[in-house]
Amino acid sequence: MNFIQVSKMRLVLVFFVVIIAACSPVKKSVKVDHELNQLVELLHGNFSSEAQSKADTAYFNISLVMVPIWKERTDGQWMYVEQAMATKLDKPYRQRVYRLQHPGENTFTSDIYTIKNALSYAGLQNDKTKLQKLSYDSLELKDGCTVTLIKNNDVYSGGTDGKSCPSDLRGAKYASTKITLKKGELVSWDQGFDASDKQVWGATKGGYIFIKK
Repeated sequence: MNFIQVSKMRLVLVFFVVIIAACSPVKKSVKVDHELNQLVELLHGNFSSEAQSKADTAYFNISLVMVPIWKERTDGQWMYVEQAMATKLDKPYRQRVYRLQHPGENTFTSDIYTIKNALSYAGLQNDKTKLQKLSYDSLELKDGCTVTLIKNNDVYSGGTDGKSCPSDLRGAKYASTKITLKKGELVSWDQGFDASDKQVWGATKGGYIFIKK
């Protein structure tokens, strides 16, 4: 084989290498949002208001569980949330899915979704089969109920926007949520108000204090 033939073969090989490289799928690197991950880590786990209920009988002993789901999604961080009376853990009274995002410096949002046939997913945090069945099509966005949190040092605080979150529970016209979160503790104050801004449900003294177990 002479020099010219070898050179031609090399050119052909280079051509095919270039074609193969061009046709190969390029994996886009997903930027890791460490600050959003830090917020998820603070929320992830089992919380309880038992200590508060023992100190003040106006508050119930409530279990709050939050676990990350759908980790493969890139449109925010998703979490399943379940609240139940400590004496009725198998029958949660509130089940939600949160979509957490980081739209600005020190600003975080949580879109709130209800779940169709929610009770069929009770205990999802301990049941992989239920987690696999839960899909985005099972959710309904609570429009106007997004929670916005501002981070100041190591504390996140904020809530819903004014009267934007509708509610018809016990004669309410709208609901509000106020949140304060720090390591090991979540304070959540949910209230419902009627058309004249009179509170018709929710704690009256202040938020529920949930301590992370």
